[in-house]
Amino acid sequence: MPLNSKLLLIILDGVPWRNWRGLFGNLEGWVDSGHARVWRMRSVLPSTSASCYASIHTGVSPQEHGCTGNDNVFRVGLPDIFRQVREAGGVTGAVAHSFWSEFFNRAPFDPVRDIEYDEQDSSTINHGRFHTMTGYGHDNQMTPCDLDLFATLTSLCDRFGLQYGMLHTCTLDSMGHRFRHDCREMDLACFKADEMLAPFITRWRQMGYEIIVTADHGQSDRGHHGGRGEDQQDFALYYFGSAVGPEPEMILRQTQLAPTILKRLGAPVPATMTDAPFLS
Repeated sequence: MPLNSKLLLIILDGVPWRNWRGLFGNLEGWVDSGHARVWRMRSVLPSTSASCYASIHTGVSPQEHGCTGNDNVFRVGLPDIFRQVREAGGVTGAVAHSFWSEFFNRAPFDPVRDIEYDEQDSSTINHGRFHTMTGYGHDNQMTPCDLDLFATLTSLCDRFGLQYGMLHTCTLDSMGHRFRHDCREMDLACFKADEMLAPFITRWRQMGYEIIVTADHGQSDRGHHGGRGEDQQDFALYYFGSAVGPEPEMILRQTQLAPTILKRLGAPVPATMTDAPFLS
């Protein structure tokens, strides 16, 4: 059975709810004009990056998939979005941190083998473009330019006709860890991310994609995440498309994202994904 639609998931790592709603003027303008809708989503616990990555694509909690943090990354054995889309005959692509390749393609990550590949017969990710951020720390962010990542995903869509594409960037998470969130540096970083993303939203919509823009977790005023609390767990989810969604005040669960994406695409939702989709 052919897939119903095509969709791009854009993940800006580590952006708390208040920064989305207060600093992303283009996204908020599309909400005001009726071209997008926005909800609050709450991450799993621990609200650590790798744990959230695995939950976003498997639709289960860290207590089920087993990733307890960034030092515990492995090939996840559960069904995931990429695998389900491939089983339905779709073409998949990812532009992201290397953790995503390890979780959903093969581990350990080999930079020479895995940093860039095109594998038509892959059971998960057909077209991968990954980066490692080796050397990352407070004084050396080692993050690629977001515009370059957006352009790379667009190139994959153009060249290979992706039905499902995922992009993940750590720029804002890294800025938050370095500068914290209530500061001019973070204001400008969010503004720049919104400004760089906006033309690609328009282009992707013209290419026929539904788009979800969201985060993996929030971040506290001290630049921390991993625990419980609205600042660490809550972020925005913006949706561009024709589906019907819940009331604006509903708080979505992160484990609803995977079955929602599969339902929008028309790919089979595995029995392991027990949360209800939020778009119909």
